[in-house]
Amino acid sequence: MLSKFACAAAFALAALSQPALAAHSSHYMEYLQPFPPHKVVGNVYFVGSKGQASYLITTPQGNILINSGLVESPPMIKDSIQKLGFKYADTKILLISHAHFDHDAGSAQIVKETGAKYEVMDSDVDVVESGGKTDFNYGDGKDPDAARYPAVKVARVLHDGDTVSLGGTVLTAHKTPGHTKGCTTWTLKVNDAGKALNVVVVGSPNVNPGYVLVGNAKYPNIVQDYEQTFKVLKALPADVFLGAHGDYYGMPAKFAKMKAGGANPFIDPAGYKAYVANREAAYRKELARQKASGGKL
Repeated sequence: MLSKFACAAAFALAALSQPALAAHSSHYMEYLQPFPPHKVVGNVYFVGSKGQASYLITTPQGNILINSGLVESPPMIKDSIQKLGFKYADTKILLISHAHFDHDAGSAQIVKETGAKYEVMDSDVDVVESGGKTDFNYGDGKDPDAARYPAVKVARVLHDGDTVSLGGTVLTAHKTPGHTKGCTTWTLKVNDAGKALNVVVVGSPNVNPGYVLVGNAKYPNIVQDYEQTFKVLKALPADVFLGAHGDYYGMPAKFAKMKAGGANPFIDPAGYKAYVANREAAYRKELARQKASGGKL
């Protein structure tokens, strides 16, 4: 028998238009397939799904949630938070990795249910507040089911280097644009067994299918932004490597290792460096291909 979340995923997938179905069927079910919530390190917990990563950062004064997922995700996120022994209603601040439907479409519901203060990087605010309509790549209406979602007002506009503080925990917002204009990589320090560790939650350095890198009239500085992103990512100190999707950092395999005992597999500075290098190489390959083809996709 399908779980209530699997049923919701199947229903949502069936409701997509044919273009959206073709574009997202390979990932959509994974985005809504439950995954065991778990402690990552310190006061950082995973409360996402098999395909989409959401994180709960707990403090004595309430909690911070990173990524609201799809429109259908909030009930599963709430369930994961409660399974860990925390209260969904204690969510005081909501953050996102970037303004794409798989990371921010559930924000309106979470803000409504918890009263959380929604804080978003400056260049993603218009996309969030338009419900995806102003996205440079997906806002043209060609794939409305995937790109559009309930709009919600942002309570605080963030800028590169701003901090978000609650209950003694401080997160820093690093603007790492390209994937979206306001894509954000989050960093924080945690104490784990008496050891200070740097946690990095990568926004996204990926070049999605259909992204125009050469002569993009809707995003003229996209190449400069990607260049800046890789410069920033390579400079960040990273002990614990996390990201907007679990597959960035091999989450399922690391979770299995964690259950088996031993050293915390999420402490992976080498894996972080390898991931960034791999994504930069993929970006440069695509940029070279588009230049060679005269900007054709």
